[in-house]
Formats: sequence, structure tokens, C-alpha cells
Amino acid sequence: MQTRNKVFEDISQLMTNAMGVAQGAKDEAENAMKGMMDRWLADRDFVTREEFDAVRAMAQKAREENEALKARIEALEGK
Repeated sequence: MQTRNKVFEDISQLMTNAMGVAQGAKDEAENAMKGMMDRWLADRDFVTREEFDAVRAMAQKAREENEALKARIEALEGK
């Protein structure tokens, strides 16, 4: 009976080791894919949300200044 338990223990240990190897491979594949995606995104000319919002705010301010100057010119020309 003792040898049968040893066989089951060996099989159990083998399965545990196999699961550890599979988990390690999964983690390594995820890290490699994340690194590849990070490099791909870094190579693109994407802007961050903060940069986009800053430029949009600048454009809005320029538009408002344009309208104010246009109204001032029209007022001066009307005189």
C-alpha cells in the first residue's frame, strides 16, 4: 500500500510542477506581449489626454480672442 501512495504523491508532485511551469509561461507571455504593445504605442505619435485637453483649451481661448478682436474691428470701422 505504501508504494501506491508514493506513486500518487509523485503524480501529484508532477502535476503541481507542471502547473507551476504553465503559470510561469503564461506570466512570461503576458510580460512579453505587454512590452511589445508598450514599444508599439511609444513608436506612434499618440497624444495623452492631458495634452489633447491643453491644446483644446488653447484653441478655445484663441477662438474667443478672435471673436473679441473681430467685434472690436467692426466697432472701430463703424465709427
